Amino acid sequence: MTSEEIKKTYNMQCIVEKYGFQPNRAGFIHCPFHKGDHGASLKIYKDSFYCFGCGKSGDIFTFVQLMDQVDFKTAFESLGGTYGKNTFESKLAVYRRKKKQEERKKAEEKLRKKKELNSMLMDIYRDYIRCSEPFSETWCDCYNALQYQLYIHEILNGEEVVT
Repeated sequence: MTSEEIKKTYNMQCIVEKYGFQPNRAGFIHCPFHKGDHGASLKIYKDSFYCFGCGKSGDIFTFVQLMDQVDFKTAFESLGGTYGKNTFESKLAVYRRKKKQEERKKAEEKLRKKKELNSMLMDIYRDYIRCSEPFSETWCDCYNALQYQLYIHEILNGEEVVT
C-alpha cells in the first residue's frame, strides 16, 4: 500500500486506540510525548494530531514514529506500507488508469453537451409548433423533429424507449 492508501484506510482515531488511548468527547488524550500533563492536551483530529502542551504534531506516520521511536520507513511498513521500485508494469498500470479516467471524463463531457444540445433543440421545436398553424407543413416538420429529439433524449438518459 502507498502512504495515501494507508491514510485512507486508517484515521487518527484508529491509530490512537491501537496504542490504548481513548479520546474524550472533545477528542483529547493525555499526551504521551511529554511529562507533567495534568489535563488532556493532545487533540486528535481526523487525519492529524496536535499537542497544546509540547507542540508535537503530525499525521498517523508521525504518531507511530514517536510512539515506537522508529524511523518513517519502519512506521510506514508497520502500518502495511510496501516499498518497491516502480517497475515498467506498475508505471504502465498507472498510465493506463490515468488515461482511462481522462477518456471517461471526456465521454461524460461529450454526453453532457449532447444532452444540452438536445434540450435546446426540443425547446426550439416546441416554440415553432406553438407559433405555427396546426397541421401546416412547418408544424408537421417541427412535430416530427420534436418526436425524434424526444426519442434521442430517452436514449441519452438511459431510459427505456417504447415504440
